[in-house]
Amino acid sequence: MAEENGANKRILVVEDEQNARAGYETLLRKWGYTVLGVASGEEALERFEEFQPQLILSDVNLPGIDGIELLRRLAEDQHDIPSIVITGDPSDDRTVKAIEAGAYWFIIKPHSNPVLRALIGRAFRQIVSDRQVVSLRRELRDTGRLGSLIGESKPMREVLHLIELAAPSSASVLITGETGSGKEIVARTLHELSPRSEAAFVAVNCSAIPESLMESEIFGHEKGAFTGASDRRLGCFELADRGTLLLDEIGEMPAPTQAKLLRVLEDGKVRRLGSKAETPVNVRVLAATNREPEEAVNKGVLRQDLFFRLNVFRIHLPPLREHKEDLPKLVEQLLADLGAKHGKNIRGVGPEVMEAFQSYTWPGNVRELRNVLERALIVCEKEVIGRAHLPPGFGHAPANVASGLSSLRFPMGTTVAAAERELILQTLTATNNKTRAAEILGISLKTLHNKLKEYEAEQHRR
Repeated sequence: MAEENGANKRILVVEDEQNARAGYETLLRKWGYTVLGVASGEEALERFEEFQPQLILSDVNLPGIDGIELLRRLAEDQHDIPSIVITGDPSDDRTVKAIEAGAYWFIIKPHSNPVLRALIGRAFRQIVSDRQVVSLRRELRDTGRLGSLIGESKPMREVLHLIELAAPSSASVLITGETGSGKEIVARTLHELSPRSEAAFVAVNCSAIPESLMESEIFGHEKGAFTGASDRRLGCFELADRGTLLLDEIGEMPAPTQAKLLRVLEDGKVRRLGSKAETPVNVRVLAATNREPEEAVNKGVLRQDLFFRLNVFRIHLPPLREHKEDLPKLVEQLLADLGAKHGKNIRGVGPEVMEAFQSYTWPGNVRELRNVLERALIVCEKEVIGRAHLPPGFGHAPANVASGLSSLRFPMGTTVAAAERELILQTLTATNNKTRAAEILGISLKTLHNKLKEYEAEQHRR
């Protein structure tokens, strides 16, 4: 039976021994690939343009043009095509030269068919990944867009460039930024641009998991590990094996769990609760936080050694108020997405709406912008969203709130954390309503509760 994944994937086999060549052709066709077998490097070059292979499987030792020279000539003609070379002697200098000439990998005679099959599959996955990277880089260069991220402003261009640099590796990345600025979108883009893109992307919000269930959620548990554990459960690490795991709001993770997380990151092994055995995992870990991580370390909220382990690469997302020049494209893209979701065709927003957007501070960032546009799109019965379609009071705090906040000023040298604390507390005082305060601040009620708990703990420590 032909393998579905091999359909329409072309492999050029270069092997001078007729029986070996026929064997490769039969095997590869059985696996579902389209195959052309040739007996020499010269014939491979002659048939190349006609067949347009996506992968070359070639013996190193060929009469005339050998496997190394074949790869070199293809490279000179700017044919960037992955190849697997076959050798009978891995110590032969020609094997090293073949790799230097651009071979993806080599395989030793006699070889295992499952190994060859796995290697070919891996090569094709790399081809797909490389094409996605090239496509996204072109999109970034031409349109200021990278996947779901949009931005032609200097701050966002820097973010997109950092993503482009970090994505191909397996290094940990710490993503920082205010609530609603798009940290999970950055994480997903890093995954989609990486060689792990075909494996799972698993995101877990540490602030949304009760402390008693945190370790089970992340590391998994065995049946009977604790009261209510009626079945074995895989944790996030095992679910994300060979893929990417995002630990959102890492600063909300309890200290004991942070210690266990650090060990998993260092050893590459996870132990489910109630188990004596460790399971190897291959996971790229991304972490996100809306706190200043160094300040969280100083306060003892985030372990310093864990911070160092996660902070291999840092990407900071600017708040929307710092790159408002991106608003027109953001609005255009969000309306296209929301229109498809709700089955409505909205051409854009009126000039008075864009003016209101440009003058607003967007405390909830891109998430708030999306929510405002979604509400407007639903109530709009025209092709263009007008001022009347925006939420009541948009851009203006209620009188009782405005009177309490209009005189809010911070002296030079005030930290971001201190300013945030004062803003939250004064907004809460002015509204006397946590739900309304969270709405005005552009944060979730859960985040507001977490902030208030943090402030209360600080007060007790003083």
